[in-house]
Amino acid sequence: MKALEDSSIVELYLQRDEDAIQQTKEKYGGRLRSLAYGIVQDRQTAEECESDTYLETWNSIPPHEPRSYLYAFLARITRHISLNCCRDRSRLKRSAQISELSAEMEECIPAPDDIGCRLDDMALSEAINGFLRTLDAEKRNIFVRRYWYLDSVAAISQRFALSESKVKTTLFRCRKQLREHLEKEGYTL
Repeated sequence: MKALEDSSIVELYLQRDEDAIQQTKEKYGGRLRSLAYGIVQDRQTAEECESDTYLETWNSIPPHEPRSYLYAFLARITRHISLNCCRDRSRLKRSAQISELSAEMEECIPAPDDIGCRLDDMALSEAINGFLRTLDAEKRNIFVRRYWYLDSVAAISQRFALSESKVKTTLFRCRKQLREHLEKEGYTL
């Protein structure tokens, strides 16, 4: 059976047709479960996060209509649920890694410490996406695997057949470039 197009799946959600969840699971279930597993490091918990993603998606469509970006919409929900699961279950080792990643990114991205900053999230998101578009494919992939998928340096090194030293250097330089890019965009760091 051929998977439905994203816009057709979203239409099922809008019609409140429960088949939307099954179609989503068939098309994206493996990728969502893999994303969750990369964060929670537990198969059963990853499956729970995947299931929670379907419920959250059901509750979010409508008002959202992610016809042209369904996977990104689902991945964001899965990532959020998985990170919350880590916090809720006090996974010390994994929490330490998340704290380490947060500390790395704090050097580059302003913290949302007031309402004005929170209102600027969309502009910041666009600025970061603009920065990512300036990177070549290898650097962009390394950056996204580290800071979106929360892959370890060792896992990234293995995935792209690079030395850990090269991955660390690339990440350091990318963070520096991101900081400079954001400062040019008017962000005070």
